[in-house]
Amino acid sequence: MSMSAFRLGGMAPVAASLPTVVADDFVHTNARPTAAYRETLRAIPSVRNAFTVVFLYAQTLGVLAGALYLHHPISWAIAFLLMGRAHAQFASLMHESAHRLLFSNKRANDLAGTWLLGFVGFTSTAAYRRVHMAHHREEFGPDEPDIALYANYPISRASFRRKLIRDATGRTGWKLLRQQLRGVHSPDPRVRRTLHKIIGVQVALICIAIASGHPLLYPLMWLAPYLTVWRVINRLRSIAEHGGMAASSDRRGSTHSVRQHFGARFFLVPYNIGFHLAHHVDSGIPFRSLPAYHRHLVSAHYVTQTVEFPTYRALWRAA
Repeated sequence: MSMSAFRLGGMAPVAASLPTVVADDFVHTNARPTAAYRETLRAIPSVRNAFTVVFLYAQTLGVLAGALYLHHPISWAIAFLLMGRAHAQFASLMHESAHRLLFSNKRANDLAGTWLLGFVGFTSTAAYRRVHMAHHREEFGPDEPDIALYANYPISRASFRRKLIRDATGRTGWKLLRQQLRGVHSPDPRVRRTLHKIIGVQVALICIAIASGHPLLYPLMWLAPYLTVWRVINRLRSIAEHGGMAASSDRRGSTHSVRQHFGARFFLVPYNIGFHLAHHVDSGIPFRSLPAYHRHLVSAHYVTQTVEFPTYRALWRAA
């Protein structure tokens, strides 16, 4: 679909209203980090990240074990929501791997990103990397892969509600999953092979659930949260990242900034992915360094109250 079919810039700030950046020892006037500071920011803590991946698996299994142990409707409902959060966590670390920032060793980075993070979440990290790099080359450019998620804001409350209901009831997720599964008949052998691997990993998860003596864990506590809770999270987060923005040489015109709070970081934007403006100013900075970089963007007046939403709720109201 042509870019002209979308309404862009409905939430973008007026360029003349953007604060002037004050360069210092850490950032330039274009908000990019200085050479010395950038070298510090770009260090990849591979060992810590390995523990993070292991802990993500342990945490996910712990949620399921807790629900099985308590075996109460409330505990199952909480676990269902937390498994949707788990999909957000897997996707966030997969995103880190797609940028080759998870491990300094490229082979380890791609293996973990592909098999431990991507395929378990129904995603090909390599395919995601190809389209995601187009997003970073030029937000809202001709190759923007997620334009439908970002365009036409602000919208009416009724329209916003309808989108979230479609997501929460699984209609969006099931539609996208069906489209993905059609790849088994793709004329492109690369697409077919990748989808076979994704399906193979999902079958392995099904077998693990059966072997544990709880075969319903997979459809009810992995697939269903993916089709529902994760889709709501993905929609809300996408709006908070670029909803209503437009192409701009200044990233503040194409990417929102939202003040980070514990609740959102826990459930909606894990692993510092909520520091999205900082990520788009320099996409080569690992997630652990983004909060420090963001603080320097604030100190340099690149990020001020005029361009940063105080909460995600405030941004969604505006959208």
